[in-house]
Amino acid sequence: MLNEFRTFIARGNVLDLAVGIIIGAAFTAIVNSIVTDLINPFIGLIIGGMDFSNMYLVLRGTVADGASLKAARDSGAAVFAYGAFFMAVLNFLIIAWVVFLLVKAVNKAKEAVITQEAAPEPPKGPTQEELLAEIRDVLKGRAG
Repeated sequence: MLNEFRTFIARGNVLDLAVGIIIGAAFTAIVNSIVTDLINPFIGLIIGGMDFSNMYLVLRGTVADGASLKAARDSGAAVFAYGAFFMAVLNFLIIAWVVFLLVKAVNKAKEAVITQEAAPEPPKGPTQEELLAEIRDVLKGRAG
């Protein structure tokens, strides 16, 4: 069993997966920063700074008027937190859009590199001196 475990760990797939998870975690931090620090402030300007995350309905219990969602939950009331759900969906859509744009940019850059590497070098033509020598030889043949 120990040998099987060693074989499993030594496979490249496990290492590739580990690297993918680590890169994914770092990528998540970048995407979250783009959404939180760059995109959400503009959305806040557009919707007038309205915060949906504290919108809820009290299903059972009593909550002070204007209490935050956290305060309502802490009071033990049963709340229907539709604002938090709406913000989670909105954040998901924004994050998905940012990931789409980043993947699209990376794919475009990768295609440019592949195209540049795969482009055949144009055939080299004769130099100016070679052309002149060829013309000279042709003219000599007519005159001779």
